[in-house]
Amino acid sequence: MSSAQQQKRIRVLVAKPGLDGHDRGAKVIARALRDAGMEVIYTGIRQTPEAIVSVAVQEDVDVVALSILSGAHLELFPIIMEGLKEAGMSDTLVIAGGIIPEDDVPMVKQMGVAEVFGPGTFTADIIDCIRKRLGS
Repeated sequence: MSSAQQQKRIRVLVAKPGLDGHDRGAKVIARALRDAGMEVIYTGIRQTPEAIVSVAVQEDVDVVALSILSGAHLELFPIIMEGLKEAGMSDTLVIAGGIIPEDDVPMVKQMGVAEVFGPGTFTADIIDCIRKRLGS
């Protein structure tokens, strides 16, 4: 691995899909990822799935971190996953957090979301997950 590849920072898109207006958790995660040396792009609240995919493509991110509290994950996540696939980004690591009922986690993972983090997850666990999954 060249020194340029070794120094490449992990690029993470933190996104809030749908009409969810609560972003404290997303901001905490964004700050923790930045503090861990990752480059973070935060889209802000109330983003459409199409806008999230568009930003992921434009910013050439390594990770899409979806934060959702509205309960619309089963409706919105498949649109995002399909959009990433259509954009040639099906190998992009997608993780999710927020309020996702335990019963829905298997369905969310079946969509292609690698990990789901609930309330109270330590930020270090999210950072470790990203680094392990990306081999960094």
